[in-house]
Amino acid sequence: MTLEQEINESNQYYLAHEIAVIHKKPTPIQIVKVDYPKRSAAVIREAYFRQASTTDYNGIYRGRYIDFDAKETKEKTRFPLDNFHQHQVEHMRSCLKQGGICFGLIKFVTLDQLYLLKATDLIEYWDAQEDAGGRKSIPLTAFETHAIPIKYSLNPIIAYLDAVDQLI
Repeated sequence: MTLEQEINESNQYYLAHEIAVIHKKPTPIQIVKVDYPKRSAAVIREAYFRQASTTDYNGIYRGRYIDFDAKETKEKTRFPLDNFHQHQVEHMRSCLKQGGICFGLIKFVTLDQLYLLKATDLIEYWDAQEDAGGRKSIPLTAFETHAIPIKYSLNPIIAYLDAVDQLI
């Protein structure tokens, strides 16, 4: 199961149990060409992203706005910053200025380790890479010391709101 599927299932659990309302944001696309082999079976043949999307998920938890992105890496010792895009980091920066709770859920696939990385920490590493000789990745040791580890469970499969509680 992919990280996105696991988060979606967790969000369904949170919604069903009236804990939080968090959804995956749809990616805005512009449809260019559609084939209609049958009236009830339209097939999109060509489409483009209308604009760069922001983060993957947003919603509300305990009266607070939540906004986050989910990323996976097969790296064992670091998380490459190029997994994020400038517009995503800027979006998080803007949400933080408005009092939102922003973070990244980062999974080290090979190690089977999942972390909640505060957006402020992500932004610090992001900005530092612009400096001469700045790192282009976040070392695993930084996750081990500064991020919040998330353990898998039965329901929800990813109890990331327990980690969010530590941010609030």
